[in-house]
Amino acid sequence: MSLTVQQKRAAFKALHTKGCFLLPNPWDIGSALYLQSLGFQALASTSSGFAWSQGRPDGEVPLAGVLAHLHALVEATDLPVNADFEDGHAVDAEGVARNVRMAVDTGVAGLSIEDSTGNPDAPLRDILDAVDRMRAARAAIDSAGGDTLLVGRAENFIVGRPDLPDTIARLKAYSEAGADCLYAPGIHSREQIIAIVRAVAPKPVNLLVGSVSDLTLQDITALGVRRVSVGGGLARAAWGGMQKAARILAQEGRFDGFADAAPYSELNAVFINK
Repeated sequence: MSLTVQQKRAAFKALHTKGCFLLPNPWDIGSALYLQSLGFQALASTSSGFAWSQGRPDGEVPLAGVLAHLHALVEATDLPVNADFEDGHAVDAEGVARNVRMAVDTGVAGLSIEDSTGNPDAPLRDILDAVDRMRAARAAIDSAGGDTLLVGRAENFIVGRPDLPDTIARLKAYSEAGADCLYAPGIHSREQIIAIVRAVAPKPVNLLVGSVSDLTLQDITALGVRRVSVGGGLARAAWGGMQKAARILAQEGRFDGFADAAPYSELNAVFINK
């Protein structure tokens, strides 16, 4: 039975109140449906995974394409969807508010706003500017009913500015500006994770684990993290399998790369009557 947007959002918020849950990142409808079939409780979009599926680099999908993608994911599954909404796709706070409202209208249960600029010479926004943009996102969500969860992202560790004190200062500021959940992609040590969890408590923290890690979900739960996403990790894993098979075809004229391919019947069964 299909759930309403309000039911999805309520279920999503409830997941953040205790324990720790996995939030895998599909890049299209097919991958979303497959993840749903495995029993996950929620999904998150991936800007990189979706961009690559469109033949574009991360960060260069037009807003209209992002919104259409989010709407398609929401419509395809009964699971709540958290949107990787990048920097709000706007140059100023007013634009963030306008675009966040359109994202909320797609039916997403949550969305994140990050503080990166895309400029390698100045990769992070001034914290006051970033806070203004977070407040604008909060106001837009509240004007739409307030039931969409807002995630504040400090991008220090993935833009070459691995400054933990500044990361924590930013996350605390975003929390005060109205973020419901905090996220610092790129942190990986137990010490970093514990420091951030404690700094923003009692608000929940999202941890990105997009590559091989010595931490298990049980370990991460014990550190106080509420949710774990994988970013473009699953999309890169899928691309890795395709690249390997394609290179063997192109370079050797052999078909060994299909050895680990998913069975036709197993994949097809996921989508029957969908």
